[in-house]
Amino acid sequence: MELREIAAFIQVAQLKSFSKAARQLGYSQAAVTIQIKQLEQELNVHLFDRIGKQTTLTHQGALFYEHAVSVMKELEHARDAVTHVSELTGSLCLGTIESICATIFPELLREYHRLYPKVNIRLITDSPETLLEMMNSNAIDIVYFLDKRMYDSKWIKVLEEPEDIVFVTASGHPFVGRDSLDLDQVIGQPFILTERNASYRFILDQYLAAQGKEIHPFLEIGNTEFIINLLRKNLGVSFLPEFTIHRDIISGELAVLDVRDFYMRTWRQIVYHKDKWVTREMDAFIRLARS
Repeated sequence: MELREIAAFIQVAQLKSFSKAARQLGYSQAAVTIQIKQLEQELNVHLFDRIGKQTTLTHQGALFYEHAVSVMKELEHARDAVTHVSELTGSLCLGTIESICATIFPELLREYHRLYPKVNIRLITDSPETLLEMMNSNAIDIVYFLDKRMYDSKWIKVLEEPEDIVFVTASGHPFVGRDSLDLDQVIGQPFILTERNASYRFILDQYLAAQGKEIHPFLEIGNTEFIINLLRKNLGVSFLPEFTIHRDIISGELAVLDVRDFYMRTWRQIVYHKDKWVTREMDAFIRLARS
C-alpha cells in the first residue's frame, strides 16, 4: 500500500469523482483508476460504488476513509516535526464574501505576504453558501464569511466574532444626530444596498417582511467599497456591517443613524473542513486572522 494510493483514494472520496480527483492531483484519470484498483486489490474490498456518473463510498470504503485521513494527518504532523525549513513556500486557497474581501483582507493579506512572501494565495469571492459547498468538496482550504451563526459536523470553526449591522450615511445627512429615528422614516430614504444574496441584506429583508414592510433601493451592487464611496458623497443611506465603515466613522465622513427599537447583529466566522490536512500555510493564516 503506497501513500499516493491513499492520497488518490481520499481525493476521490472527497470530490466524489475520479476525473475531478485526477485534475486536483495532476494525474490522468486512468492513473487514478489504476491506483484505486490496486488499493482495492490489496485490501480485498470494494471501496467505491460507480453507478452512472455517481461515485460514492461503500460501507468498507467509508470505514477505510476515516483511517486513511488519520494516517495522512499524522504524516503531515511528522513532516512538520522533523523539517528544519521555517520558510513557507506552499499554496493557500481562501474563500470569502465581498464585504470582508474589500475591508478586512487588504491589510490581512498584506501582513501575511510580508511574513510569508513565497506562499501562493488564491482568493475566491462568492456567497457563503457557494463557498462552503466548495470547501466541502475540497476546492477551498478556508472560508472566512459573514452570516448568522452556522455549524456543521463536517467543519472546524476557528473564529466566531459578533458584528453589528447598521444604517449608515454621510455625516452631512439631515438625519445624523437625531435620536430615535422611526424605521419607516429611514427606509423611506434613497437607499444603496448590496445584492439580495448578501447575508446581511437578506437579514434586513426578512426583518422588514415580518413587519409588513419592504425597502426599495435605487441602486443594488455587490461592491461594498463602491457603496461606501457613494455614501461619502452623500448620495443616500445604506445598511452595512459596522466593521466595513469603522474608519469612515472615526474620520467623521460617515455616521450611523440611531433607529428606535432596531438592533441587528451577524457573525464573522472562519471554518475549514474537519478532514482537511491543516498545512502550515493554513495554520499561519488562521493564527494571523485570529490575532
